[in-house]
Amino acid sequence: MSKGIGLCGSHRTGKTTLAHDIAAKTGTEFLQTATGEVFALNGLHPSESMDFATRIWIQHKVVDAAEKVWQRASAPFVSDRTPIDMMAYTLADIQGKTSVDFAALEDYLHHCFEVTNLFFSRLVVVQPAIPLVHEEGKAALNKAYMEHLNILIKGLCSDERLQLPVLVLARNVVDREQRVEEVMRESEQET
Repeated sequence: MSKGIGLCGSHRTGKTTLAHDIAAKTGTEFLQTATGEVFALNGLHPSESMDFATRIWIQHKVVDAAEKVWQRASAPFVSDRTPIDMMAYTLADIQGKTSVDFAALEDYLHHCFEVTNLFFSRLVVVQPAIPLVHEEGKAALNKAYMEHLNILIKGLCSDERLQLPVLVLARNVVDREQRVEEVMRESEQET
């Protein structure tokens, strides 16, 4: 089975653009997941408030759909999302008064780590850094929420259940070419 480079990070950090750039530079395939489509097919929107049971149910569907995309890879690939992102969004939805089935949450987290270790050879965390521009149909420009997700993602990337090398792009690296070069340099050092 082929493994890929997975980009993690909050929405609106340039993950998809960077994934395309890395794929072009390395001659690997870009694999895009369809989180929004999974929500829409199930009559939900990612930003709407939902109880924990609904959230964990839809998040499992999101991971399952992404797994199908990654399973089709016949060669190394680059993806603009990983189960790390999916875990972060799930955890970010839990607040002080949220009623949580902790066993269900632990099962979901465990599954996400397994999937990440199975399909990826390394991860790149893309932190909030690029200028935010409003675009119709794109996720909200809530800097505090994006920062919350960023911290969750970096924490998940340091969890001992993750068995992959992780590169965290510095916030001051915002130029597209410089971002690609950082990823390429790190790849060369690992081989």
